[in-house]
Amino acid sequence: MTYSESDPGENQTISGGFILVGFSYLGEQQILLFLMLLVIYLATLLGNLLVIILVKLNLSLHIPMFFFLVNLSFLEICFTTSVVPQLLVHLLVEEKSISLVGCAAQMYVFSIMGLTECCLLAAMAYDRYVAICHPLHYMTIMSGRVCAQLAGASWFIGISMEVAQITWIFSLPLCGSHQIHHFFCDILPVRNIACTDTSKIHILGLSIIVLFIMSPFFMIILSYVYIISTILKLPSVEGRRKAFSTCSSHLMVVSLFYGTALFTYLWRNFSSTLENDQIVSLMNIIVAPVLNPIIYTLRNKEVKGVLRKTLEKRKSRLRTI
Repeated sequence: MTYSESDPGENQTISGGFILVGFSYLGEQQILLFLMLLVIYLATLLGNLLVIILVKLNLSLHIPMFFFLVNLSFLEICFTTSVVPQLLVHLLVEEKSISLVGCAAQMYVFSIMGLTECCLLAAMAYDRYVAICHPLHYMTIMSGRVCAQLAGASWFIGISMEVAQITWIFSLPLCGSHQIHHFFCDILPVRNIACTDTSKIHILGLSIIVLFIMSPFFMIILSYVYIISTILKLPSVEGRRKAFSTCSSHLMVVSLFYGTALFTYLWRNFSSTLENDQIVSLMNIIVAPVLNPIIYTLRNKEVKGVLRKTLEKRKSRLRTI
């Protein structure tokens, strides 16, 4: 690593890279954390890849809800892959270094996937709203073109907003200690070591939170107000049960995503130690990606039916060999 040596100590401008302190305080227990994260990461990859493959190979699942689910599964794979593989390596090596370019790349991918998921969850809520509240016009309203536009808009917002914010952060001079007291290059720890005024970037970050994280969340809440109101008006108990089952998986995923994010944010404001902050941040990164495919496969009859048929076909082929 190289650093431009203008002034010693805190005024030293960082130009080569960082040391991610991460979980160094755990000592030999880092091996146990490595094994746990490896299992969870492999389960995340397998679960989300299984969802993508099942949807792609079965025409009965080529409907709007599962189109968005494929996008969500791809997002989750990229989201967790942007952080966990390098963390696994750092848990095994003594020097936990990351280059400036690597740090920027990690922040780009992590932030883009996170913001895109917020918008995609809102698009999925709109899909459920149309399915429950306007069932007779569902296929007309949620055409393939509309679904592609909603998914495309989610990706466009995620990419454009985060590229602007992160490019701005890394255009600033970064100085002081080259150590980052985190296990990955998150926006806040890197922005805090900029040796210049960051108030404008802070305003941009708050604007992104309000417009593209909280606004989709309120849109989701509004959608479910209409959905629940419509379900309660259905005459039969069986009809209400079936209607609610079509959106319960999405509701659980939204609760998991925003619930863990909110808990992480609140914990950061009240936590007294960096160690606790890192553990909560890690939970936010690994919990939703590994649980989302489980939620959709276990609670969705169509997915379970396709999975059952696929396994039966596989068994019959093995018997004929």
